[in-house]
Amino acid sequence: MNLSLQDPFSVAKEFPETLTNTLNYGHSVAIQFNHKGDYLASGLSDGSIVIYEMVSSGVIAHLNQYCHIRPITSITWSKCGRYLLTSSQDWWVKLWDLSKVNITDAKDIDESPVIREVKFDGPIWSACMHPTNPFVFTASLFEDSPVYVDFTAKDQPPQITRLTTTPLEMNEPTEGDNEEEIARKRRKKMEKHMTLVSIFTHEGNYIFTGTSKGWLNIFDTTSSNLNLVRSIKIANPNIKNLMISQNGRKLAVNSSDRIIRQIDLPDLINVEDSNDWDFEIDHKYQDVVNRLQWNSVSFNHNAEFLVASTHGQSSHDLYLWETSMASLVKILEGSNEELVDVKWNYSRCTIGSIGLDSGIIYLWSVQFPQKWSALAPDFVEIEENIEYLEKEDEFDIIDEDELHKKRLEEEDYVADVLKMDTTDARGFDITQDSFIIPINYEKNFYE
Repeated sequence: MNLSLQDPFSVAKEFPETLTNTLNYGHSVAIQFNHKGDYLASGLSDGSIVIYEMVSSGVIAHLNQYCHIRPITSITWSKCGRYLLTSSQDWWVKLWDLSKVNITDAKDIDESPVIREVKFDGPIWSACMHPTNPFVFTASLFEDSPVYVDFTAKDQPPQITRLTTTPLEMNEPTEGDNEEEIARKRRKKMEKHMTLVSIFTHEGNYIFTGTSKGWLNIFDTTSSNLNLVRSIKIANPNIKNLMISQNGRKLAVNSSDRIIRQIDLPDLINVEDSNDWDFEIDHKYQDVVNRLQWNSVSFNHNAEFLVASTHGQSSHDLYLWETSMASLVKILEGSNEELVDVKWNYSRCTIGSIGLDSGIIYLWSVQFPQKWSALAPDFVEIEENIEYLEKEDEFDIIDEDELHKKRLEEEDYVADVLKMDTTDARGFDITQDSFIIPINYEKNFYE
């Protein structure tokens, strides 16, 4: 049923509460919703990619040709929904053009949907696509420096720029340092730092990277050399996840000390001097009783809620906090195994997570009670049959002159059937164009 006809209190809910669906096609290890929320991409343990359509929850594409040969580590959608960037443990990063999947034309049936690919010297922790340019990405590599890659030119090798892992404060000693400070900086520099995660800001002007020593490094992508402009010590152990909210105002840092730190981001657009940036830790999220580790984190669309999956075979739940007061508002239950990757579908108010053992995708959504009175205002739901009582004026003969006058008044009402709504019932922009993946109706993916 259309959202505008549903119960407005259910439509306005900010987070789901009930496990409503499970998707089981292969062993999933990574998931990602597209920006409009129509599709869900699932990376499998065999290196292939499965794409679900969220209305019917059915498989519409299985990218099992020209795919990876090891488990997928990350998936990123372009904003237009046409391109998909995947990284894997097989040392490859591939860019997929989804307009070339499910091809039925015999002339183009052998055309590869992989339009760009690059191989590194080891497995990839994760890769993140540039917000505005799908042919640019950053990746964090296993026991190697992170990279910034531009493979816009199809007939030329990709331009790979290696980013430093050593924080800014641990670089070469300055003139004002004394001998003790110089020795300390050299000792610190000799300590091996590894970058475990790297992401773009929403404008793509900066790259945030998290290291194995708990440092947050910020690189300027607008500079020719991708300069390291700021380093912040966030925690002592390694940083496992970085998540920037959709509005670009909050940053969630998941580290190995069992604490998720929420940071209010400064104005990175208008304040160009990195020394004026203030990275203040707003809240810390942790389970002080069970001392749980967190596998993955995700914000909702306006960063008012934060969800995290728990580590350990004894915990099978998702924890949901309210970010303004850091209070736990809900524990999403229903799965019978440990959950790893967790993602939030903003437009459909759906949370998806993956079971570690089975690879099943669990979906928590908002359940809408049936409201048939929205279609027929005089419709009343009854629990048992009742004896009908005729109204006093129900079968009265209506004067035809009055009836004709009433019809003429209704004809004066102008109904606009050409202008489309700009937002849906939840307030999301629906005017943004999004790519529609072609469907092969003759292909059965469940055979």
